[in-house]
Amino acid sequence: MASLMEELIICLETDEKEFERLLTLSQQKTPVIVNNKIAELEKITDEEQIIVSRISNLETRRESVTKDIAEVINKDVAELKLTTLIDLMSNQPGERKRLSDIHDKLSATVKQIRQVNEGNAELIKNALEMVNFDLSVVQAMRQAPETANYSRGAVNTGSMLGGSAGGFDAKQ
Repeated sequence: MASLMEELIICLETDEKEFERLLTLSQQKTPVIVNNKIAELEKITDEEQIIVSRISNLETRRESVTKDIAEVINKDVAELKLTTLIDLMSNQPGERKRLSDIHDKLSATVKQIRQVNEGNAELIKNALEMVNFDLSVVQAMRQAPETANYSRGAVNTGSMLGGSAGGFDAKQ
């Protein structure tokens, strides 16, 4: 059981380090989004995918160790939470403290990641709304009726708003 607990603690500590890396990348994304640096955003997103893959592998390992611990202590793995394990380890204060500390760190890190990602999502939403607004303005300008702009010789010189002198055609 002691070796299983040690393996679980090591797995969770490694997991927490990966979540810290993910938090750092999420925080780096904020100014990149604000400054509309798409290439940098893609690079950060690629790095995030690598970390998420490692976290997924750690999660699989953690589930396996937790299942083994549940069998040893004769508990249902579905009911075995980290807080339950912490409570069960009253006679092992060293491991209990390590497990409790890593639980608290993981909870705090995940909460921070959630907050930063919600802020980034809001920034992206606002940027998309601005792009849609700009496209609507451009389309409205292209669809505006032609106005009569006459030169001194009373010749229609075309419209400042209408006409089709190049530009973006959203219908194509």
